[in-house]
Amino acid sequence: MFGKRAAAATPLTGRDALLLDLDGVVYKGENAIPHAVESINRAGETLRVGYITNNASRTDASVAEHLSSLGLRVTAADVVTSPQAAVRVLATLVEPGARILVVGGDGLVSEVENAGFVVTRSAEDAPDAVIQGFAPHVGWVHLAEASFALHTGIPWVATNTDWTIPVARGIAPGNGTLVSAVHLAVGRLPVFAGKPEKAIFDVASERFGAERALVVGDRLDTDILGGNRAEIDTALVLTGIDQPKQVLAAAPNMRPTYIIDDLRALFRPYPETRESVDAEGVRSVEVGAAVVRMKGHVLRVARAGDDQLDLIRAASTAVYASGLQIYGIDVDPELLALL
Repeated sequence: MFGKRAAAATPLTGRDALLLDLDGVVYKGENAIPHAVESINRAGETLRVGYITNNASRTDASVAEHLSSLGLRVTAADVVTSPQAAVRVLATLVEPGARILVVGGDGLVSEVENAGFVVTRSAEDAPDAVIQGFAPHVGWVHLAEASFALHTGIPWVATNTDWTIPVARGIAPGNGTLVSAVHLAVGRLPVFAGKPEKAIFDVASERFGAERALVVGDRLDTDILGGNRAEIDTALVLTGIDQPKQVLAAAPNMRPTYIIDDLRALFRPYPETRESVDAEGVRSVEVGAAVVRMKGHVLRVARAGDDQLDLIRAASTAVYASGLQIYGIDVDPELLALL
Protein backbone atom coordinates (compact mmCIF):
# COMPACT_ATOMS: atom_id res chain seq x y z
CA MET A 1 0.00 0.00 0.00
CA PHE A 2 2.92 2.32 0.55
CA GLY A 3 4.54 4.36 -2.20
CA LYS A 4 1.41 4.80 -4.36
CA ARG A 5 0.48 8.34 -3.36
CA ALA A 6 1.72 11.65 -4.71
CA ALA A 7 4.14 13.35 -2.34
CA ALA A 8 1.86 16.38 -1.90
CA ALA A 9 -1.25 14.35 -1.02
CA THR A 10 -2.48 14.29 2.58
CA PRO A 11 -4.37 11.38 4.12
CA LEU A 12 -7.57 13.41 3.63
CA THR A 13 -7.04 14.18 -0.04
CA GLY A 14 -10.10 13.07 -2.02
CA ARG A 15 -12.06 11.88 1.04
CA ASP A 16 -15.77 12.38 1.58
CA ALA A 17 -15.87 11.09 5.17
CA LEU A 18 -13.64 10.66 8.19
CA LEU A 19 -14.56 7.69 10.41
CA LEU A 20 -12.91 7.93 13.81
CA ASP A 21 -12.47 5.47 16.63
CA LEU A 22 -12.90 7.09 20.07
CA ASP A 23 -10.81 5.53 22.87
CA GLY A 24 -7.16 6.22 22.10
CA VAL A 25 -7.95 8.46 19.13
CA VAL A 26 -10.23 11.25 20.39
CA TYR A 27 -9.89 10.77 24.14
CA LYS A 28 -8.51 8.67 26.97
CA GLY A 29 -10.93 8.42 29.83
CA GLU A 30 -12.71 11.75 30.11
CA ASN A 31 -9.92 13.83 28.61
CA ALA A 32 -9.27 14.73 24.99
CA ILE A 33 -6.04 13.56 23.39
CA PRO A 34 -3.79 16.51 22.50
CA HIS A 35 -4.56 18.08 19.09
CA ALA A 36 -7.55 15.80 18.48
CA VAL A 37 -10.43 18.24 18.95
CA GLU A 38 -9.06 21.06 16.81
CA SER A 39 -8.03 18.61 14.07
CA ILE A 40 -11.46 16.93 13.96
CA ASN A 41 -13.33 20.24 13.89
CA ARG A 42 -11.10 21.37 11.05
CA ALA A 43 -11.85 18.19 9.10
CA GLY A 44 -15.56 18.70 9.71
CA GLU A 45 -15.47 21.96 7.78
CA THR A 46 -15.03 20.11 4.49
CA LEU A 47 -16.23 16.50 4.95
CA ARG A 48 -18.55 14.32 7.03
CA VAL A 49 -17.11 13.19 10.33
CA GLY A 50 -18.45 10.07 11.99
CA TYR A 51 -17.44 8.21 15.13
CA ILE A 52 -17.31 4.41 15.31
CA THR A 53 -17.04 2.89 18.75
CA ASN A 54 -16.99 -0.64 20.08
CA ASN A 55 -17.89 0.64 23.55
CA ALA A 56 -21.31 -0.83 24.21
CA SER A 57 -21.83 0.67 27.65
CA ARG A 58 -23.11 4.08 26.50
CA THR A 59 -25.82 5.32 24.16
CA ASP A 60 -25.01 7.29 21.04
CA ALA A 61 -26.54 10.34 22.73
CA SER A 62 -24.29 10.02 25.79
CA VAL A 63 -21.24 9.59 23.58
CA ALA A 64 -22.22 12.69 21.61
CA GLU A 65 -22.68 14.61 24.85
CA HIS A 66 -19.19 13.65 25.99
CA LEU A 67 -17.69 14.63 22.65
CA SER A 68 -19.53 17.93 22.68
CA SER A 69 -18.16 18.67 26.15
CA LEU A 70 -14.66 18.34 24.70
CA GLY A 71 -15.45 21.02 22.13
CA LEU A 72 -16.46 18.88 19.15
CA ARG A 73 -19.42 19.68 16.90
CA VAL A 74 -21.36 16.42 17.07
CA THR A 75 -24.86 14.96 17.39
CA ALA A 76 -26.04 11.46 18.30
CA ALA A 77 -26.55 10.69 14.60
CA ASP A 78 -22.79 11.10 14.06
CA VAL A 79 -22.04 8.18 16.41
CA VAL A 80 -22.13 4.58 15.20
CA THR A 81 -21.98 2.09 18.06
CA SER A 82 -21.31 -1.63 18.19
CA PRO A 83 -24.75 -2.18 19.78
CA GLN A 84 -26.35 -0.67 16.67
CA ALA A 85 -24.41 -3.10 14.48
CA ALA A 86 -25.08 -6.00 16.87
CA VAL A 87 -28.83 -5.40 16.83
CA ARG A 88 -28.76 -5.40 13.03
CA VAL A 89 -27.09 -8.83 13.15
CA LEU A 90 -29.48 -10.03 15.87
CA ALA A 91 -32.49 -9.17 13.70
CA THR A 92 -31.31 -11.75 11.15
CA LEU A 93 -31.24 -14.52 13.78
CA VAL A 94 -34.52 -14.15 15.71
CA GLU A 95 -38.12 -13.18 15.06
CA PRO A 96 -39.41 -9.62 15.57
CA GLY A 97 -40.32 -8.93 19.19
CA ALA A 98 -38.20 -11.81 20.49
CA ARG A 99 -37.07 -11.91 24.14
CA ILE A 100 -33.35 -11.12 24.42
CA LEU A 101 -31.09 -11.68 27.41
CA VAL A 102 -28.85 -8.60 27.54
CA VAL A 103 -25.40 -8.67 29.14
CA GLY A 104 -24.16 -5.09 29.10
CA GLY A 105 -25.03 -1.49 29.82
CA ASP A 106 -27.55 1.18 28.90
CA GLY A 107 -26.20 1.62 25.38
CA LEU A 108 -26.93 -1.99 24.51
CA VAL A 109 -30.29 -2.12 26.30
CA SER A 110 -31.44 1.02 24.51
CA GLU A 111 -30.63 -0.33 21.04
CA VAL A 112 -32.26 -3.70 21.74
CA GLU A 113 -35.45 -2.01 22.95
CA ASN A 114 -35.45 0.48 20.06
CA ALA A 115 -35.40 -2.46 17.66
CA GLY A 116 -38.62 -3.79 19.18
CA PHE A 117 -37.18 -6.67 21.21
CA VAL A 118 -38.08 -7.51 24.81
CA VAL A 119 -35.17 -7.24 27.26
CA THR A 120 -34.53 -9.67 30.08
CA ARG A 121 -31.59 -10.17 32.44
CA SER A 122 -32.47 -13.72 33.47
CA ALA A 123 -32.10 -17.10 31.77
CA GLU A 124 -35.20 -18.20 33.67
CA ASP A 125 -37.29 -16.04 31.30
CA ALA A 126 -36.48 -18.45 28.42
CA PRO A 127 -34.82 -15.86 26.13
CA ASP A 128 -34.67 -16.43 22.39
CA ALA A 129 -31.09 -15.12 22.14
CA VAL A 130 -28.26 -13.56 24.13
CA ILE A 131 -26.59 -10.28 23.21
CA GLN A 132 -23.41 -9.28 25.04
CA GLY A 133 -21.51 -6.02 25.26
CA PHE A 134 -19.08 -4.27 27.58
CA ALA A 135 -20.12 -2.34 30.67
CA PRO A 136 -17.95 -1.65 33.73
CA HIS A 137 -20.48 -3.29 36.05
CA VAL A 138 -20.63 -6.65 34.22
CA GLY A 139 -19.52 -9.44 36.54
CA TRP A 140 -19.84 -13.14 37.27
CA VAL A 141 -23.58 -13.01 37.93
CA HIS A 142 -24.28 -11.57 34.48
CA LEU A 143 -21.89 -13.93 32.69
CA ALA A 144 -23.43 -16.89 34.50
CA GLU A 145 -26.93 -15.94 33.29
CA ALA A 146 -25.60 -15.84 29.73
CA SER A 147 -24.03 -19.26 30.20
CA PHE A 148 -27.24 -20.75 31.60
CA ALA A 149 -29.22 -19.45 28.62
CA LEU A 150 -26.68 -20.38 25.96
CA HIS A 151 -26.54 -24.02 27.04
CA THR A 152 -29.99 -24.32 25.46
CA GLY A 153 -28.46 -23.63 22.03
CA ILE A 154 -29.99 -20.20 21.34
CA PRO A 155 -28.19 -17.59 19.19
CA TRP A 156 -25.47 -15.45 20.76
CA VAL A 157 -24.36 -12.06 19.43
CA ALA A 158 -21.49 -10.02 20.87
CA THR A 159 -20.81 -6.39 20.14
CA ASN A 160 -17.04 -6.68 19.79
CA THR A 161 -13.88 -8.61 20.57
CA ASP A 162 -11.62 -5.91 22.08
CA TRP A 163 -9.41 -7.66 24.62
CA THR A 164 -8.48 -4.36 26.25
CA ILE A 165 -9.65 -0.77 26.49
CA PRO A 166 -7.53 2.33 27.23
CA VAL A 167 -8.80 4.30 30.23
CA ALA A 168 -7.42 7.23 32.20
CA ARG A 169 -5.52 4.95 34.63
CA GLY A 170 -4.10 2.65 31.95
CA ILE A 171 -5.16 -0.47 30.03
CA ALA A 172 -8.17 -2.44 31.30
CA PRO A 173 -9.93 -5.67 30.22
CA GLY A 174 -12.39 -5.20 27.36
CA ASN A 175 -15.43 -7.04 26.07
CA GLY A 176 -13.35 -9.74 24.39
CA THR A 177 -12.11 -10.82 27.80
CA LEU A 178 -15.67 -11.12 29.14
CA VAL A 179 -16.87 -12.94 26.02
CA SER A 180 -13.97 -15.36 26.40
CA ALA A 181 -15.14 -16.29 29.89
CA VAL A 182 -18.58 -17.24 28.57
CA HIS A 183 -17.03 -18.99 25.57
CA LEU A 184 -15.00 -21.24 27.87
CA ALA A 185 -18.15 -22.04 29.84
CA VAL A 186 -20.39 -22.90 26.87
CA GLY A 187 -17.92 -24.25 24.33
CA ARG A 188 -18.87 -22.02 21.41
CA LEU A 189 -18.35 -18.51 20.11
CA PRO A 190 -20.85 -15.74 19.39
CA VAL A 191 -21.45 -13.89 16.15
CA PHE A 192 -19.57 -10.58 16.39
CA ALA A 193 -20.82 -7.28 15.00
CA GLY A 194 -18.42 -4.50 15.99
CA LYS A 195 -14.90 -3.84 14.84
CA PRO A 196 -13.13 -5.66 13.24
CA GLU A 197 -16.25 -7.09 11.62
CA LYS A 198 -17.54 -5.49 8.45
CA ALA A 199 -21.07 -4.93 9.79
CA ILE A 200 -20.30 -1.80 11.79
CA PHE A 201 -18.49 -0.19 8.85
CA ASP A 202 -21.43 -0.97 6.59
CA VAL A 203 -23.72 0.86 9.03
CA ALA A 204 -21.39 3.87 9.01
CA SER A 205 -20.95 3.97 5.23
CA GLU A 206 -24.70 3.80 4.69
CA ARG A 207 -25.53 6.42 7.31
CA PHE A 208 -22.95 8.94 6.10
CA GLY A 209 -23.20 8.17 2.39
CA ALA A 210 -19.46 7.56 2.34
CA GLU A 211 -17.75 6.23 -0.77
CA ARG A 212 -14.18 7.48 -0.20
CA ALA A 213 -13.84 7.41 3.57
CA LEU A 214 -10.77 7.19 5.78
CA VAL A 215 -10.88 5.10 8.97
CA VAL A 216 -8.65 6.35 11.79
CA GLY A 217 -7.93 4.12 14.77
CA ASP A 218 -5.32 3.21 17.35
CA ARG A 219 -5.64 -0.57 17.13
CA LEU A 220 -4.47 -2.81 14.33
CA ASP A 221 -6.65 -5.76 15.36
CA THR A 222 -9.93 -3.82 15.38
CA ASP A 223 -9.83 -0.45 13.59
CA ILE A 224 -7.31 -1.27 10.88
CA LEU A 225 -8.36 -4.88 10.31
CA GLY A 226 -12.00 -3.80 10.17
CA GLY A 227 -11.34 -0.97 7.75
CA ASN A 228 -9.33 -3.28 5.53
CA ARG A 229 -12.11 -5.89 5.56
CA ALA A 230 -14.57 -3.17 4.53
CA GLU A 231 -12.13 -2.05 1.79
CA ILE A 232 -11.76 1.42 3.31
CA ASP A 233 -8.36 3.15 3.57
CA THR A 234 -7.00 3.27 7.11
CA ALA A 235 -4.71 5.40 9.27
CA LEU A 236 -3.12 4.11 12.47
CA VAL A 237 -2.58 6.94 14.96
CA LEU A 238 0.03 6.30 17.64
CA THR A 239 -1.87 7.94 20.51
CA GLY A 240 -3.47 4.79 21.90
CA ILE A 241 -2.84 1.06 22.09
CA ASP A 242 -0.62 0.02 19.18
CA GLN A 243 2.86 1.45 18.72
CA PRO A 244 5.77 0.98 16.23
CA LYS A 245 6.58 -2.49 17.59
CA GLN A 246 3.10 -3.71 16.65
CA VAL A 247 3.27 -1.91 13.29
CA LEU A 248 6.39 -3.82 12.26
CA ALA A 249 4.81 -7.11 13.32
CA ALA A 250 1.42 -6.46 11.69
CA ALA A 251 -0.16 -9.33 9.77
CA PRO A 252 -0.98 -8.56 6.12
CA ASN A 253 -4.66 -7.91 6.83
CA MET A 254 -3.82 -5.47 9.65
CA ARG A 255 -1.47 -3.15 7.80
CA PRO A 256 -2.57 0.50 7.64
CA THR A 257 -2.53 2.74 4.61
CA TYR A 258 -1.03 5.51 6.74
CA ILE A 259 0.91 5.70 10.01
CA ILE A 260 0.55 9.02 11.85
CA ASP A 261 1.66 10.41 15.20
CA ASP A 262 -1.44 12.49 15.98
CA LEU A 263 -4.48 13.84 14.13
CA ARG A 264 -2.69 16.97 12.91
CA ALA A 265 -0.94 14.68 10.43
CA LEU A 266 -4.23 14.23 8.56
CA PHE A 267 -3.61 17.64 6.98
CA ARG A 268 0.11 17.23 6.25
CA PRO A 269 1.52 15.88 2.99
CA TYR A 270 2.15 12.19 3.56
CA PRO A 271 5.78 11.32 2.69
CA GLU A 272 6.39 9.40 -0.48
CA THR A 273 7.91 5.93 -0.21
CA ARG A 274 10.64 5.07 -2.72
CA GLU A 275 11.74 1.47 -3.17
CA SER A 276 14.43 -0.22 -5.25
CA VAL A 277 16.13 -3.61 -5.42
CA ASP A 278 19.75 -3.86 -6.64
CA ALA A 279 21.45 -6.67 -8.54
CA GLU A 280 22.45 -8.38 -5.30
CA GLY A 281 18.87 -8.50 -4.06
CA VAL A 282 19.21 -5.70 -1.52
CA ARG A 283 15.95 -3.81 -1.12
CA SER A 284 16.30 -0.12 -0.30
CA VAL A 285 13.35 1.83 1.10
CA GLU A 286 13.45 5.61 1.52
CA VAL A 287 10.85 7.72 3.31
CA GLY A 288 11.74 11.36 3.81
CA ALA A 289 15.38 11.39 4.93
CA ALA A 290 15.20 7.87 6.38
CA VAL A 291 16.64 4.92 4.47
CA VAL A 292 16.62 1.23 5.38
CA ARG A 293 18.08 -1.72 3.50
CA MET A 294 17.08 -5.34 3.70
CA LYS A 295 18.60 -8.48 2.25
CA GLY A 296 17.16 -11.84 3.12
CA HIS A 297 16.25 -11.67 6.81
CA VAL A 298 18.64 -8.82 7.70
CA LEU A 299 17.19 -5.32 8.13
CA ARG A 300 19.57 -2.41 8.60
CA VAL A 301 19.27 1.36 8.97
CA ALA A 302 21.29 3.09 6.26
CA ARG A 303 20.24 6.58 7.33
CA ALA A 304 18.02 7.35 10.31
CA GLY A 305 17.03 10.82 9.10
CA ASP A 306 15.45 13.41 11.37
CA ASP A 307 11.96 11.91 11.74
CA GLN A 308 11.62 8.68 13.71
CA LEU A 309 8.19 8.05 12.22
CA ASP A 310 9.62 8.12 8.69
CA LEU A 311 12.13 5.50 9.79
CA ILE A 312 9.29 3.32 11.10
CA ARG A 313 7.39 3.81 7.83
CA ALA A 314 10.43 2.78 5.80
CA ALA A 315 11.18 -0.23 7.99
CA SER A 316 7.55 -1.35 7.84
CA THR A 317 7.58 -1.22 4.06
CA ALA A 318 10.73 -3.34 3.94
CA VAL A 319 9.39 -5.89 6.42
CA TYR A 320 6.05 -6.18 4.62
CA ALA A 321 7.75 -6.63 1.24
CA SER A 322 9.98 -9.40 2.60
CA GLY A 323 7.07 -11.70 3.38
CA LEU A 324 8.81 -12.67 6.62
CA GLN A 325 7.46 -12.60 10.17
CA ILE A 326 9.13 -10.02 12.41
CA TYR A 327 10.45 -12.70 14.79
CA GLY A 328 12.43 -14.17 11.88
CA ILE A 329 14.15 -10.88 10.99
CA ASP A 330 17.51 -9.63 12.23
CA VAL A 331 16.49 -6.05 13.07
CA ASP A 332 19.07 -3.26 13.35
CA PRO A 333 19.65 -2.37 17.05
CA GLU A 334 19.22 1.31 16.14
CA LEU A 335 15.69 0.53 14.99
CA LEU A 336 14.97 -1.75 17.94
CA ALA A 337 15.76 1.15 20.27
CA LEU A 338 12.72 3.00 18.89
CA LEU A 339 10.30 0.14 19.55
